[in-house]
Amino acid sequence: MRVGIYGGTFNPPHIGHEEAVKTAALQLGLDKLIIVPSGIPPHKPLPPGTACAKDRLLMAQNAFGGLANTEISDIEITSTSPSYTVDTVQIISQKYPNAELFLLCGTDMFLSLESWKGFNTLTKLVTAAVFARDENDRQSIAKFTAHLNDTYSKGCVIIDNEVVSISSSKLREMLPKREGFGYIKDTNYTYIIDSRLYSAKPDWGWLREKAYSMLEKKRIPHVAACEDAAVSLAERWGVDVDEAREAAILHDITKRLDTKGHLSVLRESGVTVGEVKPAEDKLLHAKSGAALAYARFGVSEEVRDAIRWHTTGKAGMSNLAKVLYLADYIEATRSFAGVEKLRELAYEDIDKAMVMGLEMTLKDVVKRGITPANSTLDAIEDLKK
Repeated sequence: MRVGIYGGTFNPPHIGHEEAVKTAALQLGLDKLIIVPSGIPPHKPLPPGTACAKDRLLMAQNAFGGLANTEISDIEITSTSPSYTVDTVQIISQKYPNAELFLLCGTDMFLSLESWKGFNTLTKLVTAAVFARDENDRQSIAKFTAHLNDTYSKGCVIIDNEVVSISSSKLREMLPKREGFGYIKDTNYTYIIDSRLYSAKPDWGWLREKAYSMLEKKRIPHVAACEDAAVSLAERWGVDVDEAREAAILHDITKRLDTKGHLSVLRESGVTVGEVKPAEDKLLHAKSGAALAYARFGVSEEVRDAIRWHTTGKAGMSNLAKVLYLADYIEATRSFAGVEKLRELAYEDIDKAMVMGLEMTLKDVVKRGITPANSTLDAIEDLKK
C-alpha cells in the first residue's frame, strides 16, 4: 500500500495545493492520501489574522475532501502541543505498518528538511516527494536531492507538476483588496467571506453572481442600474464608493421571498420579529435583506443599515443610506412622473432630494389606502429640520 502524507497550515488552501497534491497522487500511484492541517507549527508562529484551527480544518475538508481515497486528519489540529512532522508520521506508520509512506512537500519545506526534528527517524519512515512551487525551484530541488543522496544516502521523488504561482501568504494580502477569488475553491471563498476571515472583501463578479442568483430575472436590470446610480451618487457626495456598490448589489436579495421566507431569514439572523401587519408585508425585504447581507456577505454595519432603510427611510440616515435610497429611486430604468426632477435634485442637494423622494412615496402609500410607516414620517421631519 502506498500512502501519501501532505501537511500544511492551509491558511487558506488554494488551487496550487489542490493541483500539486492531485498530480503527486497520480504520479506516485497512491492508494491513500492523508491531508494533515497543522495545529501549532513549531518552526514559526502563525501570522496575525490567521484563521483558527477549526476554520482551517473545515477549509481543508472543502478543498481536498472530494479527492478519491483521501482522509482529512485532525491529528495535529486537536493537539495542544506544537506539531512535529516526525511525531505525526510515526502515528500514521503505526496505523499502516506495511505501507510505503511518502511525505509530500513544497520546495521551501523540502530544502529545510535537514533542520527538522528527528530528521534521521523521519527519513527512515518516509520518502520525500517534492513538487515545485515556482518555475525557478527545479534547479534547487535537484541540487538538494543530490546532496541528500550523497550525504545520507536518502532518496526522494521529484513530482513533475504544473506550477501555480500563488501562495497562502500572497492570498492573505489579496483578499482584503477583493482579489484572489480565482485561486480558491468557491465553497472556501464563500466560507471566507461569510466568516469574515482574513479581512476579505468580496470580488465584485462573485458578489453579483451570488446576488443575481437570488433575484427574479426581471429584477436584475434594476439592481444593475441601481449599482451604477449608487456609484455615481457616492462619488458626488463623498461616500465610500465600494460600500455604496455593495449596498446596491445586495439591496434586493430577499425581494422574491414570501412573508414566511422573510421571517425565517430574520429569525435565523437573530433579529426579533413581532407581528407583521398586512400593509408591512412589502417592507420586509429591506429588513431580511439587511440581515442576510450582514450574515452571509460580510458587509459592514453601515452597509447593513443602508439596506435596512432603503425602502422607508428613517431619521438620522447616513449619507450612504441616502445614496442607496435615492439610487434605488432614480436608477436609469425607472420611469414615473417627477423622476427627472428628482434625478437632478439628487446631485444638487441630497437632503432636499430625500425629502422629495420620501414625500412622493408617502403620497403613493396614502393613495393606496396604506398607513405610512412611522420611520418615513420621522425621516421627512428630521430632514426638514
